[in-house]
Amino acid sequence: MRIENSFIPVSGVGEQTERKLWRAGVTTWDDFDGSVVGSTTAERIESFIDTARSHLDAGNARYFGEQFPSGSYWRLYENFAEETCFLDIETTGLDHTHNDVTVVGLHRGGDTEALVQGRDLTRERLAAELSDAALLVTFNGKRFDVPFLEQSFDLDIDVPHLDLMYPCRQIGLDGGLKEIEQAVGIDRDRPDLSGRDAVRLWREYERGDEDALETLVSYNRDDTANMERLVDIVTHRLHKDVFVTPEQ
Repeated sequence: MRIENSFIPVSGVGEQTERKLWRAGVTTWDDFDGSVVGSTTAERIESFIDTARSHLDAGNARYFGEQFPSGSYWRLYENFAEETCFLDIETTGLDHTHNDVTVVGLHRGGDTEALVQGRDLTRERLAAELSDAALLVTFNGKRFDVPFLEQSFDLDIDVPHLDLMYPCRQIGLDGGLKEIEQAVGIDRDRPDLSGRDAVRLWREYERGDEDALETLVSYNRDDTANMERLVDIVTHRLHKDVFVTPEQ
C-alpha cells in the first residue's frame, strides 16, 4: 500500500469511511471526486490531498509521520523504501544508565554498515546517519533501541519510526525477531547466536579477540538487514488484510 491509497489522516475519516471510499472505487487520491462522502468530509479530504501532494513530491516523510496514526506507519514504507534506514543496536546490558552501546547496525539502500564503540560510533556520526533517513525501521526499537541511543548519545531522534514488532503482531506474528524470521522463512548466517552471546563477544573483543568483534558485527548485520526482508513480507500481508477492492 502507498500513501496515495490512504485517507485516514483526514479528520473524521476512520477505517470504516476509508473502506467505503475504496469499495466505491476511490482507491487513490486521483480517484476522489467528493461524491462518496458528505460535503464537510469531502472538503477536508480535498484539502488534505492538496497539501499532502506537495509534501510527497518534496519527499517530506516527516509530514506524513505527523499526519498518520503510528499504527499505520507501515503505509509509508513503499513510498520511502529507498530512504529507509533499518537500525539495530548491541549493548552490554538493558539499562542505559549502567550499560554501553557497543555496535549500531545501519542498513540502507541494500548496504549495511556497523558503527563500533571506540572506532566510529560517535554522536556526530549517528546524528548524520539518521538525519538522512526518511523512515526508521526497528524491531522493538520504540522501547529499547531508540531510547537507549537518545539517552546514551544525547540525541533527539525524530525520524518517523516504524517498529516492526507491532505490525507483526497485527498479522499474528508474535515473539522475537529471530522467531518471526523462522516463521516466515528468513534465514540468517548465525542462527545459534543470541543477545547474551552479543555481550559475551564484546567482552572477548575487549580482551583482544578481533575475531569476536567480527562475529558480533555479523550477528548485528543479520538483525539489521533481515528487517528489510521482513518489512516487505509484513507490509504485503497488511495490505491484503486492510485494503478493500472496489465493488463491481
